Amino acid sequence: MGRPATIYLVRHAKAGERRVWTGDDVQRPLSNKGWRQSRAVATRLKSKGVTALYSSAYVRCMQTLEPLGESLGLPVQAEPCLFEHEPIEPVLEFLQHVEDGAVLCSHGDIIPAVIRQLQREGMRVETPPDWGKAGVWVLRRTSQRVTHGKVWPPPLLSSRKLAQAR
Repeated sequence: MGRPATIYLVRHAKAGERRVWTGDDVQRPLSNKGWRQSRAVATRLKSKGVTALYSSAYVRCMQTLEPLGESLGLPVQAEPCLFEHEPIEPVLEFLQHVEDGAVLCSHGDIIPAVIRQLQREGMRVETPPDWGKAGVWVLRRTSQRVTHGKVWPPPLLSSRKLAQAR
């Protein structure tokens, strides 16, 4: 059967306020806090055997994975099934076949819906759910089925960590 595959599902980091953004929401970038969060996520994931980076094409999602991509020399690839307001079935299908070590970045509507559906399909959640921005779900998959999941809560950015993330 082999060892379980590990896939990482990241909620994008903090972006500018949707209500005050005047442009197309697809183009809304990370805030300064979001960039610090994205660097903290990169620090946590860079030693985890990451093999590929997939993201919603929304700027805030792509930017969330940029520091990790830069540190590993991997491109961030746009994946349409990870877009905001899309059905979750294509994401569930993608999770069945994506390579071990892949990191996926999506939105606050997609990730909870995917996790809840995986639970209905038998995935055991090992930690209390956390839907915060820059949170990372660590998913274990065997035989194309996600069997276990746990979440790393969003990075706490203390003043010391803020200085290190800059």
